[in-house]
Parts: sequence; structure tokens; C-alpha cells
Amino acid sequence: MIRIGNRCIGAHSAAYIVAEVSANHHGSFEQATQILRAAKDAGADAVKLQTYTPDTITIASERQEFRVSGGTLWDGRTLHDLYAEAFMPWEWQPRLKKLSEDLGMDCFSSAFDSTAVDFLEQMNVPAHKVASFELVDIPLIQKMARTGKPLIMSTGMATVEEIDEALQSAREAGATQIILLKCTSAYPAPPEEMNLRTIPEIARRFNVPVGLSDHTMGIAVPVAAVALGACVIEKHLTLSRSTPGPDSAFSLEPAEFKAMVDAVRIAEKALGEVHFGLSEKEETSRKFRRSLFVVEDVEQGDLFTPENVRSIRPGNGLHTRHLKEVLGKRAARGIKRGTPLSWELVVRS
Repeated sequence: MIRIGNRCIGAHSAAYIVAEVSANHHGSFEQATQILRAAKDAGADAVKLQTYTPDTITIASERQEFRVSGGTLWDGRTLHDLYAEAFMPWEWQPRLKKLSEDLGMDCFSSAFDSTAVDFLEQMNVPAHKVASFELVDIPLIQKMARTGKPLIMSTGMATVEEIDEALQSAREAGATQIILLKCTSAYPAPPEEMNLRTIPEIARRFNVPVGLSDHTMGIAVPVAAVALGACVIEKHLTLSRSTPGPDSAFSLEPAEFKAMVDAVRIAEKALGEVHFGLSEKEETSRKFRRSLFVVEDVEQGDLFTPENVRSIRPGNGLHTRHLKEVLGKRAARGIKRGTPLSWELVVRS
């Protein structure tokens, strides 16, 4: 069981819902605060920021290696140019953390270099997040782990060996509370590439709580993930997809985010526990199960046949398992159509 702020996170707790602000602030502090308020109204437990500058995450270069390609939303742009548009000014972040806490939500961030970790530690964030692309940055993971804070690591693109190396590095550096997030690092991610059955396998293989960092459109995938054991759901939140921005196209709008939270909570209730037999609400339905009834008028001494005794609803008569035993026996007295069959109506000699 992991604790972030006042929330316990694990298999027997409600899923921890994280609203990812990412670049959806569009360079406006006011818009960032509106996203936080929308997250609270939608039922999020936490908001997540990103702490980097263009120069802490990459370098300015026109070389082909630094230009985005491959059919993404950002093809043709340099990394430095993309991150210059997307990054959140660091001076906003302490104020946004305070607003989150005032609203009753946790606030933490993905750090993308060691200076960001130091900055977030000064903010006293309750946890640190390792983004999927940084899962192979072992020194960065070790820097976060040495803080002693809970560590959430996304696993997009990672092999089993890379996940294991990241985990071992974190543990050796002192991390004792680690959550792994199943992630597909495509923007947006097609549902058919999510492979959610990996969630219970990650939990089994690495013995840590597992969640989902989701970039699909819609809300179905997070709900399915919770059904498979995800205890954290991270999803991008925007005020409107119609506002252009690096992350707008694969983010949920507030009403959609709330629908996702509501659906997750319903799924959690539906999962329940291992249970056989009647539930409380099934008690009234039990009387409508099938049983043996006399379905034609029968005189005393008549034989019971398939024509005058049948298995039908409701359940007031003998159990259906006795049908063969009853057929061929004689009626103990006259019986009206619609009478539930009982042993006192059957001559059992």
C-alpha cells in the first residue's frame, strides 16, 4: 500500500485519479487555475504538472535528430521549439500546488532533470513522477528516489528489462514506495495498442501497485484498466480541445473527465468481492426462479405427466430436480391448474 498525501493507493483502495495539466495551460496562468478547478469539479484526487524548460529537457538544434517525425501530431518541429511552447513556467508551480491543496487535491509533477527535482523538493511535493521517456534516465530516477518520496514511473515503450533496471535503481537509491503505470507512448494512443492485460502481469512480475497513464480518446480504456486492477488513472485534462496546443487533441474536456471518474467509481462498485449465492437485492428475485407446478386440472388418482406438470416460473413448487421422480406418480387429491406441486400432493407408494 502506497500513501500520497492523505490517500492510500493499492489494490483495496479506490483508484487514485490524476488530472494531467501538461501543456493545456496554453501559456496562461489563469487557464492553468481553471484546469485545476475543473479537475476538482470532475472528481480528480490529484493534479500533475510538468517541470522542465526547453533547455533542461533538450538543446536548440536544427539537426535532423532533434526534429520530430514519424506521423505524430508534432511532425516537422524541433524538440526545443515544441517544448518552448509546451513548458509551464516554474514560478507558477508553487501557486498551483497551493491552489490544488486548497481545493483538496494533491499536486505533484514530472521532473525532467535534477534541477527540477531540487525545485520540486523545495515545493515539498508529496510524490515524484518519472515520465515514460525518462524511464531510461537512471541518474534522474536515483535522484528522485533519494528524496524518500513515493515514486510513480510510467512504462511506455519499456521492455521488461528496462522496467526491472529502473525499479532496481530506484530501490537501491532508497525508494520504498513505487507505483508503475502501464502506458502506450503514442499521442493519441489507439485502443488496440493498449494491451491492458499487461497490468496484472506487471503487478505479478514486479510486486508493486500498477496504474494506467492513458492517452487514448474517450473513457472506455481507463474503466477497463480499473477492472483489470489499475489503482491509479492518469489522464490529460483540457478546458477545450478546440483550443490549439501540443496536447489538446488527446485530452479530455471537463465533462468527459467527470464522466470517466463516474464510470470508474461505478466499475469499482461492480467489482466488489468474490461472492456466490444471493445478494441483498436478489432476495426479492429468488421467488421467481423455476419450480414444478401443476399446469392442468388433475383429479385424485390421475397420473402426473409432462402435460400436467411442468418446470415454470415462479419458485413456489418442488425443485425441478424432482421432475423425473414425480412423473408417473398419482395425485393424492384433486389439484387445480396453477397449484405449486408439493410432496403432500403426490402418492409416493
